[in-house]
Amino acid sequence: MRMQQAIKSSSFYDFSRLIGTSKVMRQIYDQVRQVAATNTTILLQGETGTGKELIAQALHYHSLRATKPFIKVNCGALLESLIEADLFGYERGAFTGAENSKLGRFELAEGGSLLLDEVGELSLAAQAKLLRLLQTREFERLGGTETLHADVRLIAATNRQLDQEAAKGRFRTDLYYRLNVFTITLPALRERREDIGTLSEHFLAKHAHEHSKSIRRFAPETIDLLLAYSWPGNVRELENTIERAVVICDTNVIHHYHLPPDLQTLRIATTVNNKGLAEAVNAYERELLCEALQNAHGNRGQAAKLLKISERLLSYKIKKHNIVNADFCW
Repeated sequence: MRMQQAIKSSSFYDFSRLIGTSKVMRQIYDQVRQVAATNTTILLQGETGTGKELIAQALHYHSLRATKPFIKVNCGALLESLIEADLFGYERGAFTGAENSKLGRFELAEGGSLLLDEVGELSLAAQAKLLRLLQTREFERLGGTETLHADVRLIAATNRQLDQEAAKGRFRTDLYYRLNVFTITLPALRERREDIGTLSEHFLAKHAHEHSKSIRRFAPETIDLLLAYSWPGNVRELENTIERAVVICDTNVIHHYHLPPDLQTLRIATTVNNKGLAEAVNAYERELLCEALQNAHGNRGQAAKLLKISERLLSYKIKKHNIVNADFCW
């Protein structure tokens, strides 16, 4: 019965939510499938914004715990003095302001999965309690004496190299080995550039729908920039960039000028480096023409005024650059 419920729950969270068909991502999906149904502790490593929480959700919803809670706690967002209380709960009077008892995250996740995001931010005192829980599956609330049992599948995530943190004395070595039973390392977006196009299309469809926009596609130069950028903020930065572009776009095509300044600067450098001066000037002229025509909603007379050239010269340049309506989408 439990297996049937888990299968039913997992159908609401299939792997289509994990975007990417690159070799490295297919390997990660295989790892998730291999380990999801076990109770093994999982360590997710990767830079900020690489999708660790999505992988944690996939692990939970493809496990026998899928019908039970999935609880996330961001260890880096909590005050150090409150981390233990948040994780393990507390009894009334445990500290100033504790007027009532409160369940901790481990109790809230009973029977399910608990994601400890940014686990490297835990204090050494909290690490000691977490180590004991992993060893014995037992803990006490802050200020309490009753020993409680934790039936929780633990998933830890970090953007740090915990082995290096342990070597420097900032993370308990014994806890690191307890967490490092099965490690899944998520690649930076720059390491799987072949997924950028698919991700961009996904985020475009998602945010165009959310903002009620009829945006259909990216202009070719926009795709070139998205592929060339290094994405230090990874998938999260890419999604934020696409959403920003959707919000400010007033046509059905996202052009380079809908992108943030960092990518605009990259456009100029990339164009000159890849095409040489003459070709770069031609490409830039074409973009200016398209932008003027778009702002003028296709009215050539108005576009010519914006460019401060004659309408006759504008017509010549439109023909020269083979510009059609689809290029400026008025």
